[in-house]
Amino acid sequence: MVVEAPAPLPLKRIRLTNIDPMEVEAAKAKFAAIKEKFGREIRVFQTPALSPSSNEVSNSEETDDFYEFTAEDYYRILAAKKEDKLLKTRKLRDAEVTARRSKATKAVIRVRFPDHHTLEVTFHPSETIQSLVDLLMKVVARPELPFYIYTTPPKRQIKDMAQDFYSAGFVPGAIVYFTYDLPKGDDSTYDNSGPFLQEEILSLKGLELIAEQSQQAEPVQPTPEPVTAAPSPVVQDQKPADKKPVKPKWLKL
Repeated sequence: MVVEAPAPLPLKRIRLTNIDPMEVEAAKAKFAAIKEKFGREIRVFQTPALSPSSNEVSNSEETDDFYEFTAEDYYRILAAKKEDKLLKTRKLRDAEVTARRSKATKAVIRVRFPDHHTLEVTFHPSETIQSLVDLLMKVVARPELPFYIYTTPPKRQIKDMAQDFYSAGFVPGAIVYFTYDLPKGDDSTYDNSGPFLQEEILSLKGLELIAEQSQQAEPVQPTPEPVTAAPSPVVQDQKPADKKPVKPKWLKL
C-alpha cells in the first residue's frame, strides 16, 4: 500500500545578516564531520509549534480518534488516484512504474519529534526503511528505549522495514513522526519530553542557514563583455579625373 505523505509544515528559519567567515568555515567543518561519522548528510530544523499559546512540549501523543479516516480524506485520495483507475494493460502499467522509478534519484525524509525538532536525511529510493531506523538508533538521545515511526493522517505505524522508500511512496520526500513505544505509565517522563536527539546532532540546528546565506552573500563578478575592435576605414584609391586634351596654339590645320 502506498502511503501518501502529508503536506510539510513550514520550518522555522532565521535570516542572518552579518555572516562571520569563521562561522561559515566552522559550519562546513561540522557538516563534514557528521557526514563522515554517520555516512549521511544530516540537517536539523526547528518546527514551529502548532499552538502558539502552548508553552509545553507539544503533541503529547494524540488519541487514535484524532487520526480517524474522514470522508474528506477519502475523496481527496480518490481524486488523486482517479487516473490510476483507467483501463490499462498490466504490461503498460509495469512499464510506466519502471520509467518513473528510473527517474527517481533521492528520497528526502524528515523525521518530526514531539519537541518540535525535525531531522532531515537523504536516502536513495532503493534503500529500505530499515536504513532510516538504523540511523535513528545512532542519533536519538535514548536509543535503549523502544520507539516507532508513523505517518499521518490517518495515523499508521510503519512496520514493514524491508520496504524500500519508493515502494512506500516516500519519493521524492516524506514526513514521518517519531514516538517512544512505552506502556502507559511506564517511564512516561521520556514519552513526550525532550531532548530526543543527541547534543551533537542538535548542534547542527541553524548551521545550514549560515552555509546557504554565505553562498548568497558572495558577490557575483559580472563577466566583462568582449571588446570588439572597430574595423579600420577602407581607403579607396582615388583615380585622377580624366583631362580633356588641349590643342597647342601653333598647330594649324
